[in-house]
Amino acid sequence: MNDTPAVSLDLAIIIVNYNTSALLRDCLRSLYASEMGGLSCGVCVVDNASADDSVAMVRAEFPQVHLIANAENVGYPRANNQGLRYFGFSDRPLALPAEAGPALPRFALLLNPDTVLSPRALADMIAFMEAHPQAGAAGPKLVRLDGSIDRACRRSFPTPASSFYHLARLDRLFPRSPRFARYDLRYLDPDLVTRVDAIVGAFMLVRREAIAQVGLLDESFFMYGEDLDWAKRITDAGWEVWYNPAVTVTHIKEAASRHSYRARVEFYRALTIFYDKHYRPTTSRWMDWLIRGGIFFFAQLDLLGRRLRGQGPLAGRS
Repeated sequence: MNDTPAVSLDLAIIIVNYNTSALLRDCLRSLYASEMGGLSCGVCVVDNASADDSVAMVRAEFPQVHLIANAENVGYPRANNQGLRYFGFSDRPLALPAEAGPALPRFALLLNPDTVLSPRALADMIAFMEAHPQAGAAGPKLVRLDGSIDRACRRSFPTPASSFYHLARLDRLFPRSPRFARYDLRYLDPDLVTRVDAIVGAFMLVRREAIAQVGLLDESFFMYGEDLDWAKRITDAGWEVWYNPAVTVTHIKEAASRHSYRARVEFYRALTIFYDKHYRPTTSRWMDWLIRGGIFFFAQLDLLGRRLRGQGPLAGRS
């Protein structure tokens, strides 16, 4: 694999890391053990001011990786954009995606450090994109350590209705219902290759021309929601988003944020940003009040429960 962006680069991989040194090591080892079939690849790790030895580990064990060490945690979308810019992608969307030109990598992959790739995951996902020229983005089947599917790997857009059904846990009560279980499509066969609204940023393979057309990730998000927003913009630009369960990737979900109170705050904040950006302009005033009030209600209920369990500012946690 290559570290330096080049005209012939097929794949640019961006990994944003925060305090997950051991997992990042496993991820990079699996990545460099991948069978690429002659495809050229560059890797950029963007570290968001980790307090562990992540930066030192990458420098010592993976000198071929381009490392960006931030002095502060700038958030997931901004850090990913740093990596995308390193590979030459621009903030400025192009009216004609073909103008992106051959100097940019053909594909960009957003990859979480808490993932472990199967040997042919990268080559097979690129082959899938090549077989689906209208696919602007695609993702594999993500599985947890216990073998269960990470339901976030194939999703619908969080419309006000699907978000309410999810927050009210109606999708758990009616998991086979296309109406109530649409948020994470749990009513669909997890082994079905299918078009979806969105995939998760833990493994999000995006075509060069789609990025050139819609621009980079929206940095008004901090964590959560930016991948959904990117998929929405890619879809609105006329591209397709696909879920390909023929490729399986292990995802140790929320390794850096499992016990983070701030992560839950950012989840609800992201939900609000996404709604404001994509649905509020066409929503009536009374429905807008109802939706925003609903998000606030479910957020406070969730966060109160977490504070009572010892999480949150009162417990000295971020």
